[in-house]
Amino acid sequence: MEMKLMNQISRDQLTSIRQFAFDDASKDHSGHGVDHLKRVEQLIHTISQKEENDESISVAAGLLHDVIDDKLTNDPVAKLTQVNQFLVRLNISNPVIDEINLTINNMSFSKTLTDQQVELSLAGKVVQDADRLDAIGALGIGRAFYYSGKVGEAMYDPQKKPRMHMTKEQYRHEPGTTINHFYEKLLLIVDQLNTITARKIGQHRQQVMLKFIAEFKDEWEEIIPDDGDEK
Repeated sequence: MEMKLMNQISRDQLTSIRQFAFDDASKDHSGHGVDHLKRVEQLIHTISQKEENDESISVAAGLLHDVIDDKLTNDPVAKLTQVNQFLVRLNISNPVIDEINLTINNMSFSKTLTDQQVELSLAGKVVQDADRLDAIGALGIGRAFYYSGKVGEAMYDPQKKPRMHMTKEQYRHEPGTTINHFYEKLLLIVDQLNTITARKIGQHRQQVMLKFIAEFKDEWEEIIPDDGDEK
């Protein structure tokens, strides 16, 4: 049975964690801002109610997960130190800090591209599900194009095929296209969700993305035929 750590994070402590995370995300322009964190927290609440998860520790980790994301910061190690020092100042217990660290260090999609995958607790799996659900569906579509614009990637190039077997280094550093990102990551998420509740939500969002991609390609071909001839 997993250790019950919820009662070791008080409401006041969680409020302080929320403010810390919101301050860190307040200047984000890549789809990982405060609105994303609010949606992740709400999804954690929704999933936890169905999965009998003590949600407090999941909320704490969900709020903090992007602070150390290596696509959002140049020094994730220093940011993790900053997070842990903050949690110590809040008098969060060491077991809770360890659980938060385990989750935020091992929940990312890029971790699935390495041989260093770690089994998460139920609390961690709920955070992972909530974060991944916000990457798919209608909002996920918007976030994908938002992030691509931020990093200067093209929307679509029919000559560039999706990379189906990437390393973490390729995923992070090789330029791609927004549409390929659906095939390389977003459409794979529904089969990687941990909980029954998340998978039910994910099925609908998967269909939203599939319909969007089909419509996008239809409209693209009307304007820019594959053979390059003008219509």
